[in-house]
Amino acid sequence: MRVVFDTNVVVAGIVAEGLCREILEKHVPQHTPILSRPLWDELVAKLHDKFGLEADELPVLSLYRRHASWVDPPPLDTPTCRDPDDDWVLATAAAGEAEAIVTGDEDLLVLREHQDVLILKPRQFLERLQRE
Repeated sequence: MRVVFDTNVVVAGIVAEGLCREILEKHVPQHTPILSRPLWDELVAKLHDKFGLEADELPVLSLYRRHASWVDPPPLDTPTCRDPDDDWVLATAAAGEAEAIVTGDEDLLVLREHQDVLILKPRQFLERLQRE
């Protein structure tokens, strides 16, 4: 499955035990994560600014970066999210022909779907994988 993992899911998977860590460690290698420069830059900045972590020192992030399919998304034609920064998540999903976005961000979750891309909470993503 081609999937965009929102920054909040990746950060949670790195800094805490739990569902998001399981997704990063067990499911990222089985699927194709879609990544773009805006999402990568946001991820690196959040890890550094909020947790004092350097991306180059995190093996799981190295795996994530290598395994990802990188895209160069154009901005959306019209703003879509309540939080304009989240439009890059939607643009990345569209450019990468993703099947799903996995996020904990209510500004994205409220949309439920965008251009035939499902927007799922981490638990919904895992439940969907179990059904397939």
